[in-house]
Amino acid sequence: MAVIVQKYGGSSVGSVEKIKKVAKTVIKRKDNGDSLVIVVSAMGDTTDNLISLAKQITNNADKRELDALLSTGEMISASLLAMAIKDMGYDAVSYTAYQIGIKTNGQYGKSFISDINDNKIRKSLEKGKIVIVAGFQGINEEGNITTLGRGGSDTTAVAIAAKFNGICEIYTDVDGIYSVDPRIYKDAKKLNEIDYEEMLELSSLGAQIMHSRSIELGQKYNIPIYVGLSNSDIKGTVIKEVKNMNMEDKPVTGIATSDEDVVITIKEIENDINMLSNLFESVGSKKINIDMISQTAPINNKVNISFTIPKEDLKECMGIIKKFANKDNITINEDITKFSIVGIGMKTTSGVAAKMFKLFKENNIEVKMITTSEIRITCAIKHEDKTKAINIVAKEFNL
Repeated sequence: MAVIVQKYGGSSVGSVEKIKKVAKTVIKRKDNGDSLVIVVSAMGDTTDNLISLAKQITNNADKRELDALLSTGEMISASLLAMAIKDMGYDAVSYTAYQIGIKTNGQYGKSFISDINDNKIRKSLEKGKIVIVAGFQGINEEGNITTLGRGGSDTTAVAIAAKFNGICEIYTDVDGIYSVDPRIYKDAKKLNEIDYEEMLELSSLGAQIMHSRSIELGQKYNIPIYVGLSNSDIKGTVIKEVKNMNMEDKPVTGIATSDEDVVITIKEIENDINMLSNLFESVGSKKINIDMISQTAPINNKVNISFTIPKEDLKECMGIIKKFANKDNITINEDITKFSIVGIGMKTTSGVAAKMFKLFKENNIEVKMITTSEIRITCAIKHEDKTKAINIVAKEFNL
């Protein structure tokens, strides 16, 4: 008997009516004879509302207490869905991360799942129950509640599917994964399937369909992940290892953008590899992700260095940087969009970067920073140029 792990996002459980609709969908699947584990996010804007409440108390909330607060949203969704299913005559049980032993390590707000004790879930499934799990949360070595970061319920679902060698289905408010955000580019094409590697890049670069760590887990344990529209028969997208791809036909698979980054520039810092190493090591020790880095040529043994980090980490990062540089030499630019093209086909196709930057030049789009990998090209551009960049690049590469 297959174990099916389904995850329903916040928009899918955003009201009592929607929760009842999900309950009916789950019951219909249960009638097919499947063993079901349902992972839920918090209802609608609950997480944002809880953050707002915390800010009304303090602008410097203790991270342990903030995680304890934010975890309650998923608990509410799980309990309400279990109630709805029971009210329809089927047996269901809701569990928190503590109750089923989702063990985590790392920092509050961005912890990692290290293991899951599957005994309680397994016993409940053997009794014919539909198991509902509060996503996004775990318990660390000290027994404290931690959260997995925005979109972390995806990771909860994939981790449970990996534990049971089951099938993972992610249901949300979109009917699949598109090459480009269809809200910005109306001719965006829906993908029937996408490779783990490409999806991981797109997710980490700003495509908000999936939590990037969930893709890492899926790839590690070879768990195909279906992404589709809640309570719908419209065919979605499967994330898996894509074999026999004719990569030369389409070097670029998709575009991702992010407005959630900031460029920090440190001027006239000593060109000392040890000091620069210590700076970035100190930033990395706080789990602050540095993506793009650029450095000027040395003048009088001093350089200007720029790098991007998530805006949410700006305050913490500045506290570190001020130990290495004079505050008058530090500038911050929040008016950027991180623009990326991704495609496995770039491994074997030359000229992709040249074509994109030619388009930017012809359309007066200034490129501030650039970074690349085998399958992606990322650059920082002005926020006002984002829509124009998406449209011209999507059209050029037939996305």
